[in-house]
Amino acid sequence: MAAKKEAVKRKKADVENPGLAPGVSRATRPRRKTATDPGRKTATDPGRKSATDPGREPGDPATGGRGKRALVIVESPTKAKTIGKYLGSGYTVKATVGHVRDLPQRKLGVDVENGFTPEYVPIKEKAKTLAEIKKAAKASSRVLIATDPDREGEAIAWHVAESLGNGGKVRRVLFHEITKDAVNQALANPLDIDQKKVDAQQARRVLDRLVGYKTSPLLWKSIKTGLSAGRVQTVALRLICEREEEIRKFVPQEYWTIEADLEKDGQAFQARLHKLDGHKPEIKDEASAQAIVADALKLPFKVTTVEKGERRRPAPPPFRTSTLQQEAAKQLGYSAAVTMRLAQQLYEGIEIGAEGPVGLITYMRTDSIRVADSAVAQARDFIAREFDKRYLPATPNVHKTGKGQSRVQDAHEAIRPTDVLRRPDDLKQHLDAKQFKLYQLIWRRFVASQMNPAVFETTKVDFDLGRFVFRATGSRVLFDGYHKLYHEAHEPEEGKTLEDLPPIPPLVEGDVVTVKQILPNQHFTEPPPRFSEASLVKELERLGIGRPSTYAAIISTLKNRWYATAKDRRFQPTPQGEIVWQVLKRCFPDVFEVGFTAQMETELDKVEEGDLAWQRVLEDFWGPFSRALAAVDIDRLIHDVHDLSELPKEKCPNCGGPLIVKSGRFGPYIACAKYPECRFSRPLAKNKVPDRPSDEKCQECGAPMVIKTGRYGEFLACTRYPKCKHTRPVPLGVKCPKCGVGDLAERRTRKGRNFFGCLRYPDCDYSTWNRPVPVACPSCGFVGMEEKQTKAAGATRKCLKCGHEITLEEVTPAEPVAT
Repeated sequence: MAAKKEAVKRKKADVENPGLAPGVSRATRPRRKTATDPGRKTATDPGRKSATDPGREPGDPATGGRGKRALVIVESPTKAKTIGKYLGSGYTVKATVGHVRDLPQRKLGVDVENGFTPEYVPIKEKAKTLAEIKKAAKASSRVLIATDPDREGEAIAWHVAESLGNGGKVRRVLFHEITKDAVNQALANPLDIDQKKVDAQQARRVLDRLVGYKTSPLLWKSIKTGLSAGRVQTVALRLICEREEEIRKFVPQEYWTIEADLEKDGQAFQARLHKLDGHKPEIKDEASAQAIVADALKLPFKVTTVEKGERRRPAPPPFRTSTLQQEAAKQLGYSAAVTMRLAQQLYEGIEIGAEGPVGLITYMRTDSIRVADSAVAQARDFIAREFDKRYLPATPNVHKTGKGQSRVQDAHEAIRPTDVLRRPDDLKQHLDAKQFKLYQLIWRRFVASQMNPAVFETTKVDFDLGRFVFRATGSRVLFDGYHKLYHEAHEPEEGKTLEDLPPIPPLVEGDVVTVKQILPNQHFTEPPPRFSEASLVKELERLGIGRPSTYAAIISTLKNRWYATAKDRRFQPTPQGEIVWQVLKRCFPDVFEVGFTAQMETELDKVEEGDLAWQRVLEDFWGPFSRALAAVDIDRLIHDVHDLSELPKEKCPNCGGPLIVKSGRFGPYIACAKYPECRFSRPLAKNKVPDRPSDEKCQECGAPMVIKTGRYGEFLACTRYPKCKHTRPVPLGVKCPKCGVGDLAERRTRKGRNFFGCLRYPDCDYSTWNRPVPVACPSCGFVGMEEKQTKAAGATRKCLKCGHEITLEEVTPAEPVAT
């Protein structure tokens, strides 16, 4: 028993004195070394901190003073561990693990009548954490709050300071990167909490609370409980719904293009009909196209003009938050949420062998493309050492802020590696696969940003045949420049790039080329594409909706609330999402207007800059919002949204009385007006997709099955439900190429990603990411080929059995060249 008590004592000493050796309390620690002790550091010892050492302040215990320890407060335990490595035994590091105070959960928490005063309460789950921080602060000589260097981090710092009692010993430090030099420099320059940043974040939080608490009940009463509306998320949902509406209304128009397959000195190339009778060709039908082909085949293709040019593509700037999210989506397939989570890990610190935790990138929430001079110099030294001298510009590249970014938050640098000498391949063993890919992307982009442009030779060759002018366009790389290290990714709707154009053989005016064939190609105009994560982030930024640091949360909310789904990596609104937008559009046409939301973001920026009071922003918003809220007629809203124009004609099937709409705990429903004498009720008629018959039989009871449409798409269900609850995916009409017995069907992973697999799983584990189609392979005859589309190969089909691959005929018109 005595031994057990002694062990508890030792453990307590370890917790209270993390700077001491395990099991050693202050009462039993080794004696203090004397001046004659050979192990004692003297005043001239290079390892001893001097009065001018970064991070030391008068009486700083970390510099050998005999006072109390200093307390450093950060947001995450990982960050605490990394920073603790650089601070030594004179500091205690505590983590808040996010926010410690917030508005109350079960009431509005904002006094609208008295200057929108917020009521902050401690977060219940953080009570123990906050108590530990308060205890540590009392025992410390000073408190340094080192939460993230952005608005939200500043607000957390303010809440912590308010909870501690913001005395003179509480200061703010900013770590834009977590390296030894950056930490020491920040400690040497403590600041006061930036109240303007706190006010901007407070205004945003109160705005979001007002919108959420005042609009969500309208959704509960008119649709169903559990739904939510957000100030920015609703505008993002609007973009997705309006794009879907454009697609539905789009009427494809037929048109034709004419391509000539040509050859010169054994090298094939292609020319397209560029002008018809001196104008841009508009060929509407096959007969006209065939007539042009017949006439063109009679004419020799003689070169009339050759135009050569040189195009330089400058290196892109380092990443900021939005461009990192876009490029990670396009190149790595990461969602915005995954990208930001991985970036946070790389910023806070990764265990690097004997070095311990090391912050690998600078802070990842930034609108700026500015880079420190020391980092630019390090990148240039690396390029000079590792690449030919042609790749290094004579002077450092200075990147300019793009259009639409006039109000850039330039508080910190672009996203870059903290040390260029930490090559991705050298760190691969310490990172998981996703961390490695993202770090490699950031590292390559930053180093490439200081390299010379890529240079292309462009060629345009015209064949003037009288009525017809055919044009061949091509390019070739003269100097790869920054492409030696980094290539941007492009989505199909972004257009073809110079690298996509094939080279053209050397031609001069007067050359006659061989015509192999001239082909008419049928096309149909296409609707605008649905948003991908990358294009949605790009559009939100272009319109000034939200801030890049909020995009990941916005997109995640839309998916988690089932307002939109991402099928084939493209956002499509769900029926629930569309009806939510219909309700909010009817109630608040101005509040959720794109321009109004963008204006609010601009005003929040002005608050941070000190040009506008935060209460003024709320007053400007609350006026039109409260008037719109007061004007809402719930009954009218339910009738309009659910199209209940025929309800007055209906009678109660039980008593023959009139039917009315009521709002209940689970949303609106139809009930008899004679309640409580008659208790008839039924749910509102929903826009439910009708069941479709199928040839499938239930595997459990043998009854016929129907095709139903649920939250995740179509599925087969037994017609004897609820007596038989058997369901299974809808077969695609393709047999499994592995077992030859089971059918292939669309399925979902636990993380919600769609794939295609054998229905005999787990007996057969065959699966593929690409959609199988019931098309016979021209090589082996197996009915089943998977379709995929890549930027390099275009649309292709590959046999699931023998692997034979074919390229599908082009179905879209030639895209413009992106410059």
